[in-house]
Amino acid sequence: MVPYRTLAGCLMVALAVPIAVSADDQAVAALHEIFERDWERSLLEDPVDASRAGDRRYDDRWPDRSLAAYERRHREDLATLTAVERIPPAALPPADQLNRDLFVRMLQGRIDAYRFNQHLRPLNQRGGIQTAHQIAESLPFRTERDFENWLARMGALDAYLEQTTELMRAGVRSDDVLPCVIAGRIPDQIDAQTVADPTSSPYYAPFEQMPQSISSDRRKQLDARARELITRGIVPAYERFDRFYVDEYLPACHKSVGIWAGPDGEAWYRNRVAWFTTTSLTPDEIHALGLKEVERIRGEMLKIIEQVGFEGGLAAFFHFLRTDPRFRYQDPQALYTAYLAMSKRVDPLLPQYFGRLPRMPYGVRPIPAEIAPDTTTAYYQQPALDGSRAGYYYVNLYRPEERPTYEIPVLTIHEAVPGHHLQIALAQELGELPQFRRDLEATAYVEGWALYSESLGEAMGLYEDPYDKFGQLTYEMWRAVRLVVDTGMHHKRWSRQQAIDYFKANAPKTELDIVNEIDRYIAWPGQALAYKIGELKIKELRARATEALGEEFDLRKFHDVVLGTGAVPLDVLERTVEAWLENSVAARSTQGKTSTGGSAAIR
Repeated sequence: MVPYRTLAGCLMVALAVPIAVSADDQAVAALHEIFERDWERSLLEDPVDASRAGDRRYDDRWPDRSLAAYERRHREDLATLTAVERIPPAALPPADQLNRDLFVRMLQGRIDAYRFNQHLRPLNQRGGIQTAHQIAESLPFRTERDFENWLARMGALDAYLEQTTELMRAGVRSDDVLPCVIAGRIPDQIDAQTVADPTSSPYYAPFEQMPQSISSDRRKQLDARARELITRGIVPAYERFDRFYVDEYLPACHKSVGIWAGPDGEAWYRNRVAWFTTTSLTPDEIHALGLKEVERIRGEMLKIIEQVGFEGGLAAFFHFLRTDPRFRYQDPQALYTAYLAMSKRVDPLLPQYFGRLPRMPYGVRPIPAEIAPDTTTAYYQQPALDGSRAGYYYVNLYRPEERPTYEIPVLTIHEAVPGHHLQIALAQELGELPQFRRDLEATAYVEGWALYSESLGEAMGLYEDPYDKFGQLTYEMWRAVRLVVDTGMHHKRWSRQQAIDYFKANAPKTELDIVNEIDRYIAWPGQALAYKIGELKIKELRARATEALGEEFDLRKFHDVVLGTGAVPLDVLERTVEAWLENSVAARSTQGKTSTGGSAAIR
């Protein structure tokens, strides 16, 4: 990364030279200056994200969460948008026209989030100030400075908690609050921070194994300072936050689960649908599509039931899968070992399906125990943008008897390779793109790719028996069900129980997973729609390419084209694939004319 001040200085020098600088050159330079300035601003404004990205400059601080800071950032976003819109697209080459469009979309997303008061709901059951310590997993703890930075963050946590409290108080005043079913999950997570023994605090974890390169005396000083900060600062701060949360926030929560219950809730949901799917589909259209997909996948499931000779209907087969001990581990370590083994089994198969693979590796980690009961089966943490930290596939080992073995192949494909890790690591290595493009939020593409990847498991030989294949269908059904229940709760005003019952009737996920999933959709409206919408588009594009190219269709090349853009909205992906197809067909036509002389033109 080129620091903004350096880039801006070079730009000013370049613009001062009166020769060989066309209007187009100036427009491109101005656009990239804006990109770089906004990227640097984003790192400064969110030091936690900077740490995750591998930028160590702000490891000693938290974000400014004051209401005034959010207002200032909003004004800066508006000013940046105005500056970009002053640059005419016609003055830019095609690649930068796309960069400009995507940057405008990103800015508009931030502006909309502020307009709908998203910042007044700064936590949910999957994370927030109550789990702020988890950033330590993304940090290096190798030098004395690393520990001093962490101590500085520990010392500033009190102020961070106070700012979060004021945000949530403002949310109470404006009725921008969590549904009660979500809010009620959080007190136990706060309680996990109010420890009697400072060494049992999750903030103390980095001090348990300080490197020997730090002197013994200094290690003792750092350790003593950590214990003091936890005892006198962090624990009392969380106790105050807990009192606010229980006494003021919980009584104000929404009894309904849908986003429609909040201020401008229906408009906010329409905005979220458009943002996460990157389409113009309406909630009603998505609901209908979900019902159609559920019916189609149900038919595929019935074929598996017939194949294994099971006597009974779908509901009876679901019960069998949920309860039969042959599909369960009882020991968390045994389950973890199975995830590790599957990950290593997939890796060597990738060159058969992809022409380009990422340099960055990935690892497998358990989901932290303090959030495992309230979160989903697995998730992925992307690598640091500077290459200093690998990607990680996090797996849930809480209650292993609830994690069926037939889900292990499909889950690993989705979260690790060829799903999230392969796609995101490749995007980060697209060095010709501006920084914001390598970390762009385009959920329908990112999650659509991961869901599409699940369908590759059969050709890879990873679904060894009909139950593994049923596991893949279960995961596809799970994402189809999402279209129905997310729009059901947030648009059609379904109850939480309606959503749970619909999920349970159509997929053999366990009760624990189903409830956690439904609560995730309640806390994160619209996000769950992206998976199926994106997967269907990628499958549609693959079918189109197969038909157009016939025997010359190369799956590896198709995958490289899809992954070569980085995360983009689905309409951009479609145009990219169409351009590749046109070029491929034209090249084939030219080759045919060359090889057959003039007769090719007569045919």
